[in-house]
Amino acid sequence: MGVLSELEPKQVFRYFEEIAEIPHGSGNVDRISDYLVDFARERKLFCVQDELKNVIIVKEAAPGYEAEPPVILQGHMDMVAVKKPGCDIDMRTEGLRLAVDGDRIYAEGTSLGGDDGIAVAYSLALLDADTIGHPRLEVIITVDEEVGMDGARGIDLSMLKGNRMVNLDSEEEGIFLTSCAGGARVKCHVPLETEQFGGLAYEVTVGGLLGGHSGGEIHKERGNANCLFGRLLQRLGERLPVRLAELAGGLADNAIPRETVGILVIEEKDSESFAALLDTVEKEIQAELSVRDPGVCIRARKVERAVSDCVTVKDTARAADFLWGVPNGVQAMSADMPGLVETSLNLGILKYEEGMLLAEFSVRSSVESAKHALIGKLSGVTKLVGGTVEVTGDYPGWQFRRESPLRDKMTALYEEMYGTKPRVEAIHAGLECGILGSKIPDLDCVSIGPDMKDIHTTEETLSISSTRRVWEYLVKLLERKDRG
Repeated sequence: MGVLSELEPKQVFRYFEEIAEIPHGSGNVDRISDYLVDFARERKLFCVQDELKNVIIVKEAAPGYEAEPPVILQGHMDMVAVKKPGCDIDMRTEGLRLAVDGDRIYAEGTSLGGDDGIAVAYSLALLDADTIGHPRLEVIITVDEEVGMDGARGIDLSMLKGNRMVNLDSEEEGIFLTSCAGGARVKCHVPLETEQFGGLAYEVTVGGLLGGHSGGEIHKERGNANCLFGRLLQRLGERLPVRLAELAGGLADNAIPRETVGILVIEEKDSESFAALLDTVEKEIQAELSVRDPGVCIRARKVERAVSDCVTVKDTARAADFLWGVPNGVQAMSADMPGLVETSLNLGILKYEEGMLLAEFSVRSSVESAKHALIGKLSGVTKLVGGTVEVTGDYPGWQFRRESPLRDKMTALYEEMYGTKPRVEAIHAGLECGILGSKIPDLDCVSIGPDMKDIHTTEETLSISSTRRVWEYLVKLLERKDRG
């Protein structure tokens, strides 16, 4: 018996648990994609799986709904796969360990994948149901949304008949999203000169941070472990000849990194000064982040290390200056929508390997020119330190539609069911609606979803009661006819 088997709605949680049993981090979607195809074939539903592993499943209208306009349901099958330090789960080969705490579902030691496993679960439960009235359902489940929306970019939607789409990739019940920012992934490569040096080696960790989604939570101004490590490296280099030997921080460009670990090599005579500087910088950032990110800490331990390649003192300082100088976080707020971030970036991945520093950013903006201006700024800073820049995954924003029959219908139904109007909003995070809208003529789209917290982190949770209410709303939405 599954962990979620007694929860309602049973079919939704059944499929959510089945999905959780299949590894489906971004870039590792073959098994989950094949699972979706098998689901469709077992029920004799029309199904297309493309070479990217995107899946489209179609279920014809229920009796009496043949004249209703088709409805597209859309989500993505990949998740941000992150785990806590010390967790023994191999997220490329093993499923998640689901658990329930009151109204919350979480995964032990890892992210949950509620974003966007719940969209897939809702869609499968609707496709499997034989007692729900509905128009023609066209279900789009894309791959690798979390790493650049590559699936949405490459999918062929020419076989679809509908132009009304309910995107199920939102994480706050009662909020109808109707537009979002565009974005891009920017990889900065900075070559660093190395030398043989055998001093004292320390493993230094900047950690204890909350992390979070770089779109939905960038405005909270939490600490970024990669940026803080750069700051630490810069401060150390002001006083001591420090050499960088290893560096790794962050797991995804769109997740605010919680921990960064590096190997730093110093001269033996500087050990006391080194420890004192670590303590000083730790106290500084703890004071600065005492409210926004109170768990931040710096840890160091001596490691045994033979004489080997290190980055030179000069180029370690150059790397520190680069990390200290590149922008990060909120760059501009929207002038049209108070409280909405317009432009931001997140240094999500930081690595040093074999003479090359890699800094990978997620850049977002609801203003296309501002997005490209920020990419240009990153490029300029990188070139100043002798580096190069690669831009991938550039996707457009989703523009607000003033006339929207779907939004009107959904708003009226919500008010009827709950006695209050939903909030109609835009978000800074990226959704696939803009890309898909370029492929579906006159697309009318609204994004909804149940309550989730701390997505893309190991603290991610999904509300059981909210999942049930959104399911009930979806069913009524599909059952409500536009015609007659």
